[in-house]
Amino acid sequence: MHASVVTHFDSAPTWTEFPEPEPRGEEVVVDVVAAGLHPRVRSQADGSHYTSDGALPLVPGVDGVGRFPDGTLRYFAVQSDTRGSMAERTAVDPRASVVLPDGADPARIAAGVNPVMSSWVALRRRIAFPDGARVLVLGATGASGRAAVQVAKHLGASHVVASGRNPERLAELPALGADVVVPLDDVEAIGRAASDVDVVIDYVWGAPAAAVMRTLVTAREARGARLDWIAIGSTAGQEAPIPSAALRASGLTIVGSGQGSVGTSGFVAELPGIVGAIADGTIAVDATALPMHAVADAWAGQVDAGTSRVVLVV
Repeated sequence: MHASVVTHFDSAPTWTEFPEPEPRGEEVVVDVVAAGLHPRVRSQADGSHYTSDGALPLVPGVDGVGRFPDGTLRYFAVQSDTRGSMAERTAVDPRASVVLPDGADPARIAAGVNPVMSSWVALRRRIAFPDGARVLVLGATGASGRAAVQVAKHLGASHVVASGRNPERLAELPALGADVVVPLDDVEAIGRAASDVDVVIDYVWGAPAAAVMRTLVTAREARGARLDWIAIGSTAGQEAPIPSAALRASGLTIVGSGQGSVGTSGFVAELPGIVGAIADGTIAVDATALPMHAVADAWAGQVDAGTSRVVLVV
């Protein structure tokens, strides 16, 4: 078979011949239909993800849509970090899969589950998300942050403040459920707009997150009121200079959400709801489909997908 293969962490994958997958345990071999090119996949392929053990060669891809031996079309998650979904076939544990609803677009499902899952699982599994909560999304102009605005509303938020760097994409978010949009570099404006939020979904971390954190805890009228800060991404840096006073003098609680903080069973349990919400259009997802053999071009960013997620299709 053919697969996208990484032989060096500093080089893009190439579409080449590769051994057929050998299923282990409960796994079955599936025919891949679509696989998303997520930031998580890029970090897998360059060895920078915190789960990487440095093994090469590897086939990247953490999820996708495939045709299973029983004929069903399913979204699946890949358990291996070296035998991924960007191939004609891959090995999958059926327990980490969900059948697609009739009429669902495989490319949209493959594009959307990963970015939607990050905030969905965070709100469902990492905190007690109250009905009617007020939410701030930092990094709302990326694919995951854009999804988070919709996820928060879908899961019961009464008010969502969206903050990001790209003004054009920021202007699109009210149509997706954002009640207020604020540029990420205007920390004082974020403090005014989000002084009463209950939850922060953070995709940026780094110095911008620390600045917003300091502003929020001092702007809150009831400083002791609980404020759940969920760190999901780190586009602005791996470290954030948080003063200890921000923790001592407020109800701020910081948690992370991702692999390790949420077990596999937790992610799998949320899959039916996530796939269903994407399939029926409750959460809007844009996909840019490219043939799997064009993986090198996709990797090099020669396709400007904007807020759309690139999906490689066989």
